[in-house]
Amino acid sequence: MIIDCHGHVSAPAELWAYKSSVLSHRGSHGRGGVRVSDDEIRRAANKVEMAPCGHLDMLKRHGTDMQLISPRPFQMMSSFEPGRVVHWFIEETNQIIYRQTQLFPDTFIGVGGLPQVAGEPIENTFGELERCVKEFGFKGVLLNPDPYENTRTDGPGLDDRYWYPLYEKLCELDIPAHIHATGSRSDRSPYSLHFINEETIAVFNLVNSSVLDDFPDLKIVVSHGGGAIPYQLGRFEAGSIHPGMKRSFSEGVRKLYYDTVLYTEGALRLLIETVGVDQCLFGSECPGVGSKTLPGHTHTMDDIAPTIAKFDWLSEADKKKIFEDNARRVFNL
Repeated sequence: MIIDCHGHVSAPAELWAYKSSVLSHRGSHGRGGVRVSDDEIRRAANKVEMAPCGHLDMLKRHGTDMQLISPRPFQMMSSFEPGRVVHWFIEETNQIIYRQTQLFPDTFIGVGGLPQVAGEPIENTFGELERCVKEFGFKGVLLNPDPYENTRTDGPGLDDRYWYPLYEKLCELDIPAHIHATGSRSDRSPYSLHFINEETIAVFNLVNSSVLDDFPDLKIVVSHGGGAIPYQLGRFEAGSIHPGMKRSFSEGVRKLYYDTVLYTEGALRLLIETVGVDQCLFGSECPGVGSKTLPGHTHTMDDIAPTIAKFDWLSEADKKKIFEDNARRVFNL
């Protein structure tokens, strides 16, 4: 079985129209809601948008059996004002995800979006977090490490006490946080680059802090193979070597989990060799950025399962861990 831990909802156009509306009137016309039928949600799950075919057909092409789906991060607008419209939109998005998991229970598993608003206490997200877990049965939640979305304001690093109430709640609910930035309001580093930067910073801050000791049961999954960390590990490893060090940087790195949303063989190899088989969860983010076909190729770049399957330096048991077992363990599937 192949479980993809990193997918995003393919939603009806009415969800994006709702977002546009509440942003336009800034909440002054009331909350409203997204009114769509089950058939419209079904059609959205297989509408051709960013890939050669629809979402469900892409998963079939790639041999993916189940996929954890969450909000589309660049749509989540954590830095927008007023904060109430952010809450409304994320709550409506989670509702669509829940309905999709009910319509396709053998394929989709819910991962909720946190209605994070720049400058608000993280505790303000807890009501929606509990609804996602206790009412919707979601198995994880996205965590945006930069609610200010790459503006001139820096938010607290993931080592900051600001996040501790969330870490406590995640441990209480026994669900993982999947690190994934949202939008970027800087032309200098658009959102795809911002994602990689924030994932790198997140790993660096978590490993070089007491968070993993203070919360030994905390489960953190880092998107896109941990950003630049595997590639730059030696630099951070050297910085961790000093008298009285508690653990090396590489030891700390192996206390986190990483998805395999990487689209080249060399990057996949480096990730698995760097963090270890037990810390890698198969993810392809299909359909998404990687759903493009290189000239001269017949498969989209996000069809990465065959690449991992052909690694002859991995045992069959190792491959099963990456494709299925690790996701079951981390997300309690």
